[in-house]
Amino acid sequence: MIRHCVFVKFRADVSTTERAAIHADLSALRGLIDGMGAVHFSANVSPEPFARGFTHGFTIDFGDAAARDAYLVHEAHQKAGARLVAALDGGTDGLMVFDLETAGA
Repeated sequence: MIRHCVFVKFRADVSTTERAAIHADLSALRGLIDGMGAVHFSANVSPEPFARGFTHGFTIDFGDAAARDAYLVHEAHQKAGARLVAALDGGTDGLMVFDLETAGA
């Protein structure tokens, strides 16, 4: 399984409503991409001082690397990703992506 971890720095002027719409766009991809599983969103709740300005994050579980790769190039992901990047402080500078290979859920 691949756990796709995304950490973001939303611009201060991005509303809670817009963040929720971005999350909904990304969650809706589950119905379009085979092998795309659970999607989880949250604000950073860590008490540790190491967030480096990243305020929110989400994870997406994929059955395997092929499913993740299909997601990366999917037109709907490209559209949802562009909306996300437009809402970030510094565009792609406000984004960090890290994929972990896990044993599965």
